[in-house]
Amino acid sequence: MVDMLIGSTLSALATGAGAVPILFLSRSLTHKWRDMLLAFTAGVMMAASMLGLIPEALSSGTFFALAIGLGVGVLALTFLEKMVPHIDLAHTESGIKIDQKALLVLAAITLHNIPEGLSVGVSYASGEQNHMGDLIALAIGFQNAPEGLLVALFLFNQQISKGKAFLMATGTGLIELVASVIGFYLTSIVDALVPYGLAFAAGAMLFIIYKELIPESHGDGNEQSSTYSFIIGLLVMVFLIETF
Repeated sequence: MVDMLIGSTLSALATGAGAVPILFLSRSLTHKWRDMLLAFTAGVMMAASMLGLIPEALSSGTFFALAIGLGVGVLALTFLEKMVPHIDLAHTESGIKIDQKALLVLAAITLHNIPEGLSVGVSYASGEQNHMGDLIALAIGFQNAPEGLLVALFLFNQQISKGKAFLMATGTGLIELVASVIGFYLTSIVDALVPYGLAFAAGAMLFIIYKELIPESHGDGNEQSSTYSFIIGLLVMVFLIETF
């Protein structure tokens, strides 16, 4: 329980850590750097899901449990996509009122953080012996950091002060801590939910990778550098998995 609280808190606060540069930047990042950051996190999450979550789900359950859990994870993210309008942080242009656009961005990012928090909680409940929770918290933290930076940059570009942009971006990650606790207790109380929970986390990650991170990292003609960043991110996570 203590390890889960520490890991999920650090993972959630990674959003704020990623937003720190906004306090010192005088202008926005280039599309190339944004795309490379997104691709790097896609590689990290791909390795975490394929080499961590999915094998663990199979070892603690059946292929049927994996398929069901993964499908539910994908459907949950699909539902969130339809419930909250998706806003492409790297390519948004002015068009609606600043406060309305900022609210939509914050709501969308906050809701997208819920399954990520569940992933961390489930992993800690099921992986006490193999540090699965630490690995997934690290992977989610890697994803949260550039996400926090992009949110803060977007808010800053909408004439919101650097301090407020930093605080608002940090706040979007705090929902993960609540979701982590919920995921941890659900799988701790009902052991049969463990493989489904792990598969759910994998499905949510894969959805985010293919539906969000990869397309957004290839939208400005930076496919090659983004591809390299993806591979580097994947290798970094594989190294961490092997080290643990």
